[in-house]
Amino acid sequence: MSRIFTILCISIFISCTSNSTTVIRNDTSGQALGTTYNIIYLADRELDFQIEIDSVFNAVNHSLSTYIPDSDISKINGGDSTVVVDDMFHDVFVLSKEINYKTNGYFDPTVGVLVNAWGFGPGEQIKMDSIQVDSLLDFVGFDKVCMTEKGTIKKTKPNIYFDFNAVAKGYTIDRLALLFDAKGIEDYLIEVGGELVGKGSNKLKKKPWTVGVDDPQMEEMRKMKLMIGLKNKALASSGNYRHFRVDPVTGKKYVHTVDPITGFTKNSNTLGATILANTCAKADAYATAFMAMDLDDALKSLSKQRELEAYIVYLDEQGNTQEFMTEGFKALVIN
Repeated sequence: MSRIFTILCISIFISCTSNSTTVIRNDTSGQALGTTYNIIYLADRELDFQIEIDSVFNAVNHSLSTYIPDSDISKINGGDSTVVVDDMFHDVFVLSKEINYKTNGYFDPTVGVLVNAWGFGPGEQIKMDSIQVDSLLDFVGFDKVCMTEKGTIKKTKPNIYFDFNAVAKGYTIDRLALLFDAKGIEDYLIEVGGELVGKGSNKLKKKPWTVGVDDPQMEEMRKMKLMIGLKNKALASSGNYRHFRVDPVTGKKYVHTVDPITGFTKNSNTLGATILANTCAKADAYATAFMAMDLDDALKSLSKQRELEAYIVYLDEQGNTQEFMTEGFKALVIN
């Protein structure tokens, strides 16, 4: 009987072990938010969360997309002061206010009027000069907007235009991550337009999720600058290497990063900034802010944010490519 009991226990143990190590890869991809997305999530069986994933994208669009005329943000930009914002708009507004303060105004979603004017948004592009820029700066500044107790947005000037594109994509990834957490998924990798959240590990390959950082000096072709292992962190990158326009008459290049302080597009010595943070919304926002700031100011700001890890590619005074990497980021690099 003792031997039979032992064999039975071993059989049960082997069976349980076999079941617990069954790993099925579920993945989905598509287009949303004007870009592409790819999601991998591991489980012990085949799953399909496409309906729930689509609902997250739809909810974000309804709240924060400046390209949808009847979204909440479009109504607010159009002057409707009666819109009671939803939780998504509230979250992004509060986070933006925090990062606006911590970056001395270099992250500012009210820069939308300038983004449109320079030809990088859904609004009308206009011919820009110093006089035009100065007049539009009158409608820029997060200190000129507030959220009321009723959940409506109050603007000191009606022409203030919100553009949360520099944080909304990261925020969407965070909402997708919450969806998978709620479903009990412990291992997943979510990528939307190059921004990422990785949780757990790639148990199929028995290693961390491996992701690449683009070389910011490659304008047309994609080339990985380096690879890192991503675990329970979010990653976002910003750079001017692909998002720019060239004036067909003058041939002058205008990058998509608009300096909310000066009002002009920013051709700085910083080529690309990649940020690691606990949330993708935060990583997204700081990556954008660091592209608008001078390198020294970005490094000073970074030193005050203990949560952040960073990799910044820049040009020195001689025009040579240099790299800055925090110790925490360096520890994740895969050689």
